[in-house]
Amino acid sequence: MSSPTGPASGLPVRMPRPRQPGRHRRPEPLVAPEGAPALVLAVPGVPSAATRSLAEEVVSIARSELPGLDARIGHLDGDDTEFPSLKAVLTRAAEERTARYERALAAGAEVTEPDGPVAVVVPLLAGPDSSLLRQIRQSVMDSRVAAELTDVLGPHPLLAEALHVRLSEASLARADRARLFTVATAADGIILASVGGEEAVQAAGITGMLLAARLAVPVMAAALDQDGSIASVADQLRSSGSQQLALAPYLIGPEIDAALLTAAAEEVGCATAEALGAYPAIGKLALAKYTTALGISPQQAQGTPAR
Repeated sequence: MSSPTGPASGLPVRMPRPRQPGRHRRPEPLVAPEGAPALVLAVPGVPSAATRSLAEEVVSIARSELPGLDARIGHLDGDDTEFPSLKAVLTRAAEERTARYERALAAGAEVTEPDGPVAVVVPLLAGPDSSLLRQIRQSVMDSRVAAELTDVLGPHPLLAEALHVRLSEASLARADRARLFTVATAADGIILASVGGEEAVQAAGITGMLLAARLAVPVMAAALDQDGSIASVADQLRSSGSQQLALAPYLIGPEIDAALLTAAAEEVGCATAEALGAYPAIGKLALAKYTTALGISPQQAQGTPAR
């Protein structure tokens, strides 16, 4: 038995560890602000079970980084049954926010009418693709919902890391397990394959420079959706001394027909790595786009989002 002043038997008591003051104090775990807009992942490409699984893994990563996050998936070409469209997901998010407000009023709670964006739409794209971005923007407009549309995920150093890992998984580059820096590489030239035309090639080239620094081999970007682009870059790499080339898709996956990657690799006679897929950095970058759009800082994340 213990008394209000301590254990009657004299047995030791586990006391709570005092919180460490100063700059070495551990940060409080972040949670999504109450009433924050939904993060809606805009997924391009033909909907499929594989595409949905990939998107679900990406939003799962985002939720693990920010517990309480309302994260949803909207397919750009969804059918509103098995694969909800982006427009339908945004409409539902708006309806649910209004319903919550009306229930609170009916219960006599003192609440203010919700304002600000209902959702933040994050394109599941590594690089810019004007055609797909136009479709996403049109879906947002058609929904008539107050929503913010963010930029694409790249360029970013985390995408260079993801590309490095995918090349390593395909035995096209070897990496130090601890820091992911190259020990030796099986390829002496990398073609970074993008979609979206010249703008996408330029954006991929920025990440390509970061990848080249990691691998210590030449990296050049090319467009899968431009005839002759991959072959032209392969010729440039070979003329500069690279003989064993590898194709690294600067793509998440759903935005391109996998057959195009296979055909491009066969055309230039090189091996190819897998697309970026649901690499953890993808979910983290999607969340970063969301928090940046809302102006949420680590100090604000447990309070009210900045307007």
